[in-house]
Amino acid sequence: MAFQTGQFRGFETAIHEPGIAVFTFNQPERLNGLTQVIKRDLIELLTQAQMDDRVRVVVFTGQGRAFSAGDDVTGRPLPGGPQLMPDIFPGHREAIGTYEGLRVHSQTVNSAIRNLDKLSIAAVNGIAIQTGLSLALSCDFRIASKEARLGSATLRFGLLPDEGGQYLLVQLMGVAKTMDFLMRKKIVSAEEALDLGLVHEVVESAELMERTMVLATELATGPQVSMRLLKRTIYNAAEMTWAHALDDIAAKTAISDHHPDAREGVAAFRERREPKFNAWLS
Repeated sequence: MAFQTGQFRGFETAIHEPGIAVFTFNQPERLNGLTQVIKRDLIELLTQAQMDDRVRVVVFTGQGRAFSAGDDVTGRPLPGGPQLMPDIFPGHREAIGTYEGLRVHSQTVNSAIRNLDKLSIAAVNGIAIQTGLSLALSCDFRIASKEARLGSATLRFGLLPDEGGQYLLVQLMGVAKTMDFLMRKKIVSAEEALDLGLVHEVVESAELMERTMVLATELATGPQVSMRLLKRTIYNAAEMTWAHALDDIAAKTAISDHHPDAREGVAAFRERREPKFNAWLS
């Protein structure tokens, strides 16, 4: 099935040229809190995005003053569009149910974003806490508005960053800064997040989506096959030995070197013109 656009439960989607799929959390009155229902539908649409050649880059953002302030635990029914996935038991009734609920629902969203071959951007428009923070950190790029505030803060409730936040923070900041960030229950400004390496750029609120779409367009017009292979090998390199990383990049180069985009890139360089990549997607 092709990537579906429109209004869904808790969010909406659209595709913009040249292949930018935008997910917008659209429950500002709930600070764009996420539920197991929303997460199931997100996983389905991310699977569609992965397999649809029209989609080259994925963007996440929110309406109102929050990107996502975490999980919505109110139990209130969700307004919105059609149901993509059937409701199933969310877990969390007992210890083993919590383990299974996290593995099947909550953690799977971040894994689906992280495992996308296509590049992803979080346009952090406002508050990004707990679930919202880990979702943003799962993306490949993060641009924050000056009004954004980012934190885990789960320890304020005696809870843990159970959707992979501790792993993502360690990768971005290292152990010492992550210990300080989580143990001291920090919620930081956009500028502080930039200093910590949690976001790539901070912009005025009015410029957030414009700047995000400029970056998304730049990424979407690049050589998609090589970029997707490079994304995977960068993440692999963070967890591999030197020898394994060399073997991994060699295996991927065996694909990219023989792709039409590589021939176009060389020809464009020789002819002193801008390359026209991705003819295979036309």
